[in-house]
Amino acid sequence: MQPPLPAKLYFENSAGRLLEHPEGFVVLEYKPGPRKLTDLQALLAHVRNLLDRNAWHRLLGDQRLMAPYTDEERAWIVDYWLDSSRQPAGGIYSAVILANDVFARLSMDQVTHAAKASALTYRVFDSEESAVAWLRQIAELPRLS
Repeated sequence: MQPPLPAKLYFENSAGRLLEHPEGFVVLEYKPGPRKLTDLQALLAHVRNLLDRNAWHRLLGDQRLMAPYTDEERAWIVDYWLDSSRQPAGGIYSAVILANDVFARLSMDQVTHAAKASALTYRVFDSEESAVAWLRQIAELPRLS
Protein backbone atom coordinates (compact mmCIF):
# COMPACT_ATOMS: atom_id res chain seq x y z
CA MET A 1 0.00 0.00 0.00
CA GLN A 2 1.31 3.43 -0.95
CA PRO A 3 1.66 6.15 1.69
CA PRO A 4 -0.86 8.99 1.33
CA LEU A 5 0.13 11.89 -0.88
CA PRO A 6 1.10 15.07 0.97
CA ALA A 7 -1.08 18.14 0.83
CA LYS A 8 0.15 20.75 -1.66
CA LEU A 9 0.67 24.39 -0.64
CA TYR A 10 -1.67 26.70 -2.57
CA PHE A 11 -1.37 30.06 -0.77
CA GLU A 12 0.26 31.52 2.33
CA ASN A 13 0.38 34.89 4.06
CA SER A 14 0.76 36.18 7.62
CA ALA A 15 -2.80 35.08 8.54
CA GLY A 16 -2.42 31.45 7.50
CA ARG A 17 -1.84 29.00 4.72
CA LEU A 18 -3.98 26.95 2.36
CA LEU A 19 -3.25 23.43 1.29
CA GLU A 20 -4.85 21.27 -1.40
CA HIS A 21 -5.49 17.92 0.27
CA PRO A 22 -5.14 14.95 -2.09
CA GLU A 23 -8.54 13.64 -0.91
CA GLY A 24 -10.28 16.65 -2.43
CA PHE A 25 -10.64 19.30 0.24
CA VAL A 26 -9.03 22.57 1.29
CA VAL A 27 -6.96 22.75 4.48
CA LEU A 28 -6.94 26.21 6.06
CA GLU A 29 -4.29 26.50 8.78
CA TYR A 30 -4.42 29.71 10.80
CA LYS A 31 -1.13 31.12 12.02
CA PRO A 32 -0.71 32.39 15.59
CA GLY A 33 -0.73 36.05 16.52
CA PRO A 34 -2.63 39.13 15.41
CA ARG A 35 -3.66 39.52 11.78
CA LYS A 36 -4.36 42.38 9.43
CA LEU A 37 -7.93 42.34 8.16
CA THR A 38 -6.65 42.51 4.58
CA ASP A 39 -4.55 39.37 5.14
CA LEU A 40 -7.56 37.46 6.50
CA GLN A 41 -9.66 38.68 3.59
CA ALA A 42 -7.02 37.53 1.09
CA LEU A 43 -6.71 34.16 2.81
CA LEU A 44 -10.46 33.52 2.72
CA ALA A 45 -10.73 34.79 -0.86
CA HIS A 46 -8.15 32.20 -1.85
CA VAL A 47 -10.15 29.53 0.03
CA ARG A 48 -13.13 30.36 -2.17
CA ASN A 49 -10.96 30.41 -5.31
CA LEU A 50 -9.50 27.01 -4.49
CA LEU A 51 -12.92 25.51 -3.77
CA ASP A 52 -14.32 26.95 -7.01
CA ARG A 53 -11.31 25.98 -9.14
CA ASN A 54 -11.53 22.33 -8.08
CA ALA A 55 -15.35 22.19 -7.70
CA TRP A 56 -14.79 21.11 -4.09
CA HIS A 57 -17.24 21.55 -1.24
CA ARG A 58 -15.17 20.48 1.79
CA LEU A 59 -12.91 22.51 4.04
CA LEU A 60 -10.76 21.63 7.05
CA GLY A 61 -10.28 24.74 9.19
CA ASP A 62 -7.37 24.25 11.59
CA GLN A 63 -7.80 26.95 14.23
CA ARG A 64 -5.52 25.41 16.87
CA LEU A 65 -3.00 28.29 16.72
CA MET A 66 -5.49 31.02 15.79
CA ALA A 67 -5.71 34.27 17.72
CA PRO A 68 -9.24 35.52 18.50
CA TYR A 69 -11.10 37.29 15.71
CA THR A 70 -11.37 41.04 16.09
CA ASP A 71 -14.80 42.70 15.92
CA GLU A 72 -13.96 43.92 12.42
CA GLU A 73 -12.93 40.40 11.30
CA ARG A 74 -16.10 38.86 12.75
CA ALA A 75 -18.29 41.40 10.96
CA TRP A 76 -16.54 40.80 7.64
CA ILE A 77 -16.73 37.01 7.96
CA VAL A 78 -20.46 37.12 8.69
CA ASP A 79 -21.27 39.75 6.05
CA TYR A 80 -19.05 38.44 3.28
CA TRP A 81 -17.68 34.94 3.79
CA LEU A 82 -20.81 33.38 5.31
CA ASP A 83 -23.36 35.24 3.18
CA SER A 84 -25.45 32.44 1.66
CA SER A 85 -25.80 34.33 -1.64
CA ARG A 86 -22.02 34.03 -2.10
CA GLN A 87 -21.86 30.29 -1.40
CA PRO A 88 -21.68 27.66 -4.13
CA ALA A 89 -24.70 25.51 -4.95
CA GLY A 90 -24.93 22.75 -2.37
CA GLY A 91 -22.96 24.80 0.16
CA ILE A 92 -19.66 24.11 1.87
CA TYR A 93 -18.96 21.50 4.55
CA SER A 94 -16.36 22.64 7.03
CA ALA A 95 -14.68 20.59 9.75
CA VAL A 96 -13.19 23.00 12.31
CA ILE A 97 -10.41 21.95 14.67
CA LEU A 98 -10.94 24.06 17.76
CA ALA A 99 -8.46 26.74 18.78
CA ASN A 100 -6.22 26.17 21.79
CA ASP A 101 -6.93 29.74 22.98
CA VAL A 102 -10.23 29.99 24.87
CA PHE A 103 -10.83 33.53 23.60
CA ALA A 104 -10.34 32.36 20.01
CA ARG A 105 -12.95 29.66 20.66
CA LEU A 106 -15.34 32.29 21.98
CA SER A 107 -14.81 34.55 18.96
CA MET A 108 -15.53 31.59 16.67
CA ASP A 109 -18.74 30.90 18.63
CA GLN A 110 -19.82 34.51 18.05
CA VAL A 111 -19.27 34.13 14.30
CA THR A 112 -21.19 30.87 14.06
CA HIS A 113 -24.15 32.16 16.09
CA ALA A 114 -24.41 35.17 13.78
CA ALA A 115 -24.28 32.98 10.67
CA LYS A 116 -27.18 30.59 11.09
CA ALA A 117 -28.58 31.42 7.63
CA SER A 118 -25.31 30.57 5.91
CA ALA A 119 -24.90 27.82 3.33
CA LEU A 120 -21.92 26.62 5.38
CA THR A 121 -22.41 23.38 7.30
CA TYR A 122 -19.76 22.91 9.94
CA ARG A 123 -18.82 20.68 12.82
CA VAL A 124 -16.17 21.30 15.43
CA PHE A 125 -13.58 18.72 16.47
CA ASP A 126 -10.79 18.39 19.01
CA SER A 127 -8.51 16.40 16.69
CA GLU A 128 -7.44 16.43 13.07
CA GLU A 129 -8.13 12.70 12.75
CA SER A 130 -11.81 13.02 13.68
CA ALA A 131 -12.22 16.12 11.48
CA VAL A 132 -10.75 14.35 8.45
CA ALA A 133 -12.90 11.26 9.14
CA TRP A 134 -16.03 13.43 9.02
CA LEU A 135 -14.91 15.07 5.76
CA ARG A 136 -14.43 11.58 4.28
CA GLN A 137 -18.01 10.73 5.23
CA ILE A 138 -19.26 13.93 3.60
CA ALA A 139 -17.47 12.98 0.37
CA GLU A 140 -19.82 10.01 0.10
CA LEU A 141 -22.98 12.15 0.21
CA PRO A 142 -24.67 13.29 -3.01
CA ARG A 143 -24.33 17.02 -3.75
CA LEU A 144 -27.34 19.31 -3.85
CA SER A 145 -27.39 21.71 -6.79
